[in-house]
Amino acid sequence: MITAKLVKELRDRTGAGMMDCKKALEATEGDITKAIDWLREKGISSAEKKSGRIAADGLSNLVVDGNKAVVIEVNSETDFVAKNEEFLNLVNGLSTLILNEEPKDLDAALALDYNGSSVADAITQATAKIGEKISLRRFEIVTKTDDQVFGEYIHMGGRISAVTVVEGSEEFARDIAMQVASMSPIYVSRKEVPAEVMEHERNIQIEIIKNDPALADKPEKVVKGIVEGRVNKTLQDVSLVDQPFFKDPNVKVAQVLKDQNADVVSFVRFAVGEGIEKREEDFAEEVAKASKVN
Repeated sequence: MITAKLVKELRDRTGAGMMDCKKALEATEGDITKAIDWLREKGISSAEKKSGRIAADGLSNLVVDGNKAVVIEVNSETDFVAKNEEFLNLVNGLSTLILNEEPKDLDAALALDYNGSSVADAITQATAKIGEKISLRRFEIVTKTDDQVFGEYIHMGGRISAVTVVEGSEEFARDIAMQVASMSPIYVSRKEVPAEVMEHERNIQIEIIKNDPALADKPEKVVKGIVEGRVNKTLQDVSLVDQPFFKDPNVKVAQVLKDQNADVVSFVRFAVGEGIEKREEDFAEEVAKASKVN
């Protein structure tokens, strides 16, 4: 059954019209991932760019200590709480604890001792005290060698945090962290893109062309060239070294790395709430409820 909630979720993630979303879900038997592809294939939505939209509140944070760094995300319901001093202290405390203890996963992190209670209990207590649901969503610990440097960048007080591991100068490593924060790459280079991801994108582009009357009758050789060109463009968007350098869009990151005699080993980027659907409030309804006299 295609529910209104499922249609709304697809609409929020793709920006497509309600009826198009309903058709997509019906065509894919309610599979939202396949429905996103269906919309792209029909030329209705550039869903891959919207499915990771920032749609929740809280903070990300980044802490570095020697050859270790941690990036974490702690969510709250509103951005007001994200500015709360107690919430900020909790985020900073959890960042340091996780960096020092190096838990293997989220469950292990929640079981760590935090000021005499578990992290899970501390979060529950903070939720009760602050009055909003708080959750530790994710973290990633990054390591480097003595010959490598970290690049660190926190944007808008914690809306986005990025750390890079670079063979080069610390100043340049920070530039690359800013590049990662602003341009949202997924891979360091296209060499890291899994073959199945490339094949999936290639199939999407083939279907898009089939549904475009202006291209459907083109010779196979021409269609193949168009498909490969579009796949390459997608790879440029997700590959760090293929992106335009944010300080000089006329130059690719790969060229800047060559000029700096530097190399990017890895990076981590957390944007608060990416991939989470934000709860929508009907403000008029809330006011009506608050003012209702029993």
